Amino acid sequence: MRIIKTENYEDMSRKGAAIVCAQVILKPDCVLGLATGSSPEQMYAEIIQTYQQGGLDFSSVSSVNLDEYRGLEPDNSQSYRYFMNKKLFEHVNIDLANTYVPDGLETDTKKACKNHDDIIERLGGIDLQVLGIGMNGHIGFNEPGDHFENGTHCMDLTDSTIEANSRFFASRDEVPKQAYTMGIGSIMRAKKILLLVSGEQKAEALAKALTGPVTPQVPASILQLHADVTVVADEAALSVYQKQQA
Repeated sequence: MRIIKTENYEDMSRKGAAIVCAQVILKPDCVLGLATGSSPEQMYAEIIQTYQQGGLDFSSVSSVNLDEYRGLEPDNSQSYRYFMNKKLFEHVNIDLANTYVPDGLETDTKKACKNHDDIIERLGGIDLQVLGIGMNGHIGFNEPGDHFENGTHCMDLTDSTIEANSRFFASRDEVPKQAYTMGIGSIMRAKKILLLVSGEQKAEALAKALTGPVTPQVPASILQLHADVTVVADEAALSVYQKQQA
């Protein structure tokens, strides 16, 4: 596991973008596993800037997203399909037909999950998976539990995750209570993983993920067992970890 310390969120975003851009340059037909939320948002803006400067070609790239709220339409401003379209896809030359987000409107949960897993398999797996981490240690919407889920599944969101995501909605009551999420097994089968972490509020979770026991109570701790993980985190996010290492 490589840990890259950055000064702040902006610096984290630039360095994270450089890693994603390098993946696209080195393998133009790569499969990117993408995440949403505040952690990768500025990184996507940096990627767009590099593209606009003529340094990238997404025409042969495919993408698979980690998760999607259950019950939200793709054009809902809070859906993750909408986020990806507005924050990245509409600004680069990627074929939207080659961008895959779990179907939040599919009411048959088994079908929705199988469809997403089948897409990943058909694409030949994920070359680079982008992740953030929740304050409770979740990755994707894999919440703390008693076991690691393998494939895509429908997850009941914890109160802490609903509370954290309520800032994106008009009220807490509007936050969906379930989401489709790629499983820990799917994440771990990615060839490379990029974990982006910013802010003191994530410091405890990151320290547990990096040095604590591997446990489904801290889903991100499983990343200790992956062969190729790069953590790009700012000083605030690394504060607890650095105290432990001192």
